[in-house]
Amino acid sequence: MIFGNKLKQLRERKQIPQRQLAAVLEIDTATYCKIEKGDRHAKREQVVVLSKFLKANSKELLRLWYAAKVYDIIAGEDEAAKILNVVAENISKYQHKIN
Repeated sequence: MIFGNKLKQLRERKQIPQRQLAAVLEIDTATYCKIEKGDRHAKREQVVVLSKFLKANSKELLRLWYAAKVYDIIAGEDEAAKILNVVAENISKYQHKIN
């Protein structure tokens, strides 16, 4: 729900109604509400559009979007934190190899 909370925060800060962001994304307001509540995932392209429209940091919004997707995959796992640590370690090792 971190991604949805960030969207809501950005939208409220700029005093933009949900229906306006829904129109920008060419979706209905109910669908946008579900994205903000975390009940539905936005598409990657929608995140980019939102970041431009809200004048938000696109890298930060995409990080939160990816984090929400990963969280949904491992949320029910007993060792979710350990799984994330393994992923982080492997990403770090991979990045060192390509740099």
